[in-house]
Amino acid sequence: MADYLNNTSKNFAGIASTLDAGNADPLYGSEYDFPRDLIGYGRESLDPQWPNGAKIAISFVINYEEGAERTVSNGDEQSESHLWEQSNIGPRVGVRQINAESDYDYGSRVGIWRLLNLFEAYKFPVTAYAVGLALEKNPAVAKAFLDGGHEIASHAYRWVDYFGMTADLESQYINRQLDTIIKLTGSAPVGWYMGRLSPYSKALIHKIHEERSLPLLYEADCYDDDLPHWVDVPAENSKDPKDAKGMLMIPYSYDCNDLKFHSPHGLGGPGAFEEHLKNAFDTLYDEGLKGKPKMMTIGLHCRIIPKPGRFPALKRFVEYVASKPDVWVTTRKDIAIHFRERFPYSKK
Repeated sequence: MADYLNNTSKNFAGIASTLDAGNADPLYGSEYDFPRDLIGYGRESLDPQWPNGAKIAISFVINYEEGAERTVSNGDEQSESHLWEQSNIGPRVGVRQINAESDYDYGSRVGIWRLLNLFEAYKFPVTAYAVGLALEKNPAVAKAFLDGGHEIASHAYRWVDYFGMTADLESQYINRQLDTIIKLTGSAPVGWYMGRLSPYSKALIHKIHEERSLPLLYEADCYDDDLPHWVDVPAENSKDPKDAKGMLMIPYSYDCNDLKFHSPHGLGGPGAFEEHLKNAFDTLYDEGLKGKPKMMTIGLHCRIIPKPGRFPALKRFVEYVASKPDVWVTTRKDIAIHFRERFPYSKK
């Protein structure tokens, strides 16, 4: 018992030196310090007043990353070990990992077209979380998103982990991404999702959009709600409240996401994924019927869900959504435009 107590004390010693320990975040109080909001809309929630009385807003997101992942061919020290069919294999250092590259290639050669064919058959617009380098390597995909009436949002210039990168270097990547998307599509992305972001990312995205006079309608690196919500931007703390713009957050999803197929704590198979999506839809749709509409996000990857053994699960879910009345399937951009019109930012 004494050994157990001693070990427990050692484990807790690193948590905080006192019960009322101060904030140990090295960026606390800086322009990068976005505070947490543990309260949200509360028990009564918020009626987002979706168009035409919709009971739920559905956002399908296609992550287009293929060709922008880690590989020595892109100048990286190692191969990609994240989100491919053998993710249990560690990265190869200093050499190409041919199997990983080939699995990613499936997404750009086959998977993206299978997804677009499905959504366009149902006239469902999607949001593309597009990585700049990936689109540069397959510009036909950028054209297809535009021609299909879909939204191209930013998923950064490289699909890598930005944690540990300096703010200056990350700023260069953000600017490169903006330049790339403008060149390929004719306009800058109005929404961002970094994914593997750093503590600097959200502040830098806001700052660079301001510097370049580019509209930023939303940022999506959050998972904390079933509705869009506003956050204060630390860099605006010194501004007159009427001049502050804030940042609209449109939550993304880790659980309604096909990345679960490549997670050790994920789903057992396509049937489980379909069931999970339908359960989520039913819960949120029911709340909408009771006067508290929500939004649902489904995250998809071109090299994961479009594989033939998994694709029917997504197709059945799309059919399920299409069979329901009062459902708004739309882009994240249009959700942001709607929310901004109905609920303008007010500094807290």
